Amino acid sequence: MSAKLRRLFVILIIAGLFGAFFFFDLNHYLTFDFLNDQHAKLENLFVSSPLKFSVLFAMIYIAATALSVPGATVLTLAAGFIFGFWSGLILVSISSTIGATLSFVTSRFILSDFVSKHFPEGMKKINDGVNKDGAVYLLTLRLIPAFPFFLVNLAMGLTQIRILIFAFVSQIGMLPGTAAYVNAGTQLSQIKSIKGILSPTLLLSFTIVGIFPFLAKWTIQYFKDRKNRKHYPKPKSFDYNLVVIGGGSAGLVTSYIASAINAKVALIEKHKMGGDCLNTGCVPSKALIRSAKIASYFKRSNEYGVQSATSTVDFAKVMERVSSIIKKVEPHDSVARYESLGVECIRGEAQIISPYEIRVGERILTTKNIVIAAGARPTIPPIDGLKDIEYLTSENLWNIRVRPERLIVLGGGPIGCELAQAFSRLGSKVSLVEMTPRILLKEDDEVSKLVSEVFKKEGIEILTSHKALKFGKDSNGKYLICQALEKEIRIDFDQVLIALGRTPNTSGFGLENLAVKISESGTISVNKFLQSNYPNIYACGDVAGPYQFTHTASYQAWYASVNALFRPFKKFAVDYRVIPWCTFVDPEVARVGHSESEARALKLEFEITKYEISDLDRAITEGEDHGFVKVITQKGSDKILGVTIVGDHAGDIISEYVAAMKHGIGLKKILSTIHIYPTLAEANKYVAGVWQQNHKPAFALQFLKRFHAWRR
Repeated sequence: MSAKLRRLFVILIIAGLFGAFFFFDLNHYLTFDFLNDQHAKLENLFVSSPLKFSVLFAMIYIAATALSVPGATVLTLAAGFIFGFWSGLILVSISSTIGATLSFVTSRFILSDFVSKHFPEGMKKINDGVNKDGAVYLLTLRLIPAFPFFLVNLAMGLTQIRILIFAFVSQIGMLPGTAAYVNAGTQLSQIKSIKGILSPTLLLSFTIVGIFPFLAKWTIQYFKDRKNRKHYPKPKSFDYNLVVIGGGSAGLVTSYIASAINAKVALIEKHKMGGDCLNTGCVPSKALIRSAKIASYFKRSNEYGVQSATSTVDFAKVMERVSSIIKKVEPHDSVARYESLGVECIRGEAQIISPYEIRVGERILTTKNIVIAAGARPTIPPIDGLKDIEYLTSENLWNIRVRPERLIVLGGGPIGCELAQAFSRLGSKVSLVEMTPRILLKEDDEVSKLVSEVFKKEGIEILTSHKALKFGKDSNGKYLICQALEKEIRIDFDQVLIALGRTPNTSGFGLENLAVKISESGTISVNKFLQSNYPNIYACGDVAGPYQFTHTASYQAWYASVNALFRPFKKFAVDYRVIPWCTFVDPEVARVGHSESEARALKLEFEITKYEISDLDRAITEGEDHGFVKVITQKGSDKILGVTIVGDHAGDIISEYVAAMKHGIGLKKILSTIHIYPTLAEANKYVAGVWQQNHKPAFALQFLKRFHAWRR
C-alpha cells in the first residue's frame, strides 16, 4: 500500500470515529452534568471491579485525547472523584501522555510532508528552533493548562522533535495542570456547577500553574547568571550605563544612540575611529573603484563618439586620492564629533576584567552594560611560504604607491572581485585565483557567468578550481603553485592580495578569561537580543555575525544599545528577514532575499520573473545596457521572496525592493507606482509589468474581447 493510500486510510478511520462520536451523541457522557448525576454509580463500578474499570477508563481517556474530542477536562475531574488524588493523577497522567503521543504521531503521519512541502522556509526556521530549544518550548506550552493541548499535539507533530522527547516532556509538563484538575475532582461532590472549580483556593492553584513557566524561566536564568558572575561582585553603582568596545560602524552607532537618549556612555577605540569601513574597507575601496571606472571610460571613449581621448594612470595619485577621500569622510566618525554628541571617547586597548569592569591603561571603568563591537580582520590562510612573502590585504593595501605589474588576487568573493577589476582597469595584469568552480559563489550561476565574461573581456585571468598550495621565490621572482585538476601550475607575480574573507576579533581583550561563548563560525555567540552568555554583555557587527556588512552592523547597533539600556523592562529581537547587499563590480551585483539557487535548495514553490536591462531606455542612453532584474515570487502570488539585480547602479535600484519586502508590498503595487522617465529605476516597474503579463486573466480578457466586439 502506498503512502498516500495509508494516509487516506488513517484519515477515513479518524473521520469515522469522529462521526460516530457525534452521531451517537457520545459527548453526552463526557459532560459535567452526566458525571455529577452518575458519580455514585461510577464509584460503585470501580469498587466492584477496580482493575477492569481502571483499564476501561484509561482507554476512554486515551481515545478522547488522541482524537481531540471534547471532554478531557471532565474525565480528569472524574478521575479525581472516582480514584482519589494519587491514583487518579497517575492514571490520567499516563493516559494523557499516551493519547497526546498518538495525536502527535497521527499529525506527523498525515500532515508533516504536506506542510513541509508547501511551507519549507517557515518549517525550516521552526525546526531550527525546535532542534535548539524544542524540549524547553514544549515544556513551557504544557505547563500552561489553559492552552489547548490538542493544538500542541498537532503542531508539534509537524516538527522534527523526537517522539520519545515529546512523550517525556509532555508527561512532566502536563503534570501540574493535571494535578490541579484531579484535585478539583476529589471535591466533586461539593461542586454544583462547572464554575465551582474556580473557588479561591483552586483559582490560586491555576494561577500558580499559569505563571510557573515564567517563574521557572526567570529562576533558571537567574541561577545561570549567578553561576556566570559568582566570581565577579556587582558594584553598588556604576561609572557608565554603557561602555562600547570598538569605534567602527557598530560601535559608533551604538554609542550615538546611547548618548541620544541621555545615557552615560564611553567608547573605547585602540586605533582609528571609523573602523574598517572608513579606513580600510568601504570608503577606500569605493574611491579606488571610482578611479578605475573613470579609467575604463577612456578605454571606451569611441563608444560615446569621443575619438581622441587618451589617459595615463598615475597610480600614486590614485592612491593619494583614496587617502584624501578617507580624510574628507573622517570628520563624520571623529572623536570631536562624538564627544560633541555626549560620548566619552577613550583611546587605548580595552581589557574586560569582569562583566562590570573594563581596564584601559591604568584606568578601570565600571559599567552596567558592555557592547562589544570589535569588528573583524582579514583571514590569512595557512599556505606554505605565505609568511615569507610580503602579501597585501585590505588593511595594508592602501599604503602602496607603486602599481603591481603582475597581481594575484587570492579569493573570488566580493572583496576579491571588486579589487581584481579595479587593479586591472588601473593597468595591472591580474590573475584571480579561486578554489571553487566559480567566482561569487553565493550568487546564482548566471550572475557568476556574466561577471566572469566581463572580467575576461577586460583582460582578467580567472583561475577557478585552482587551489593555492605554496608560495615561493627564485631567481625569476615570486611565484604561486596551484593545483588545478590533477596537475600543478606556476603563476609568477609581483604582489599577492589575500581576499579570503574576514575573521571576527574575539581574542585579546578578556573574553577568554570570562568564558564568553564563541560560536562555531568564530563569532561571539549571541541570542536574538544580541546578548552573550552574560546578559549584560552584548555584541554587534562583524564580531557577532551572521553578516559582515556595514549596514547590518549599524542595524544591529540599535538593538544592542536599546536592549542593553532598557533591560529588563523592554527588549527587541533583531530581525534578519530582509538583508540586502551589493558587490561593487562593474556591472554591480545587488541582492535581497533568496536567490534562485537558494529557493530551489529550500524547495520553495516559486516563480521567476526576469527583465533584461538591455531593453531599458536610460541604460541604452548611458551605454550600460547589460544585466537584468530577476524577481523570485511566491507561486501564484506577487509576494516577493528575493531579487537579484545585475547592472549599472544595481545597489541603488534594489532599494525599492528592500522596502517592498520589509513592508509586505508586492509587484502589483510596484507596477502601479509612478517611476520617473528615463531612469534606471524604471527597470523595477518593467519587471513588475512582465509579471503582470505572465499572470493576465485569460478568461476575463476573452470576455472583454467579445464585449468590445459587441459594442462595436
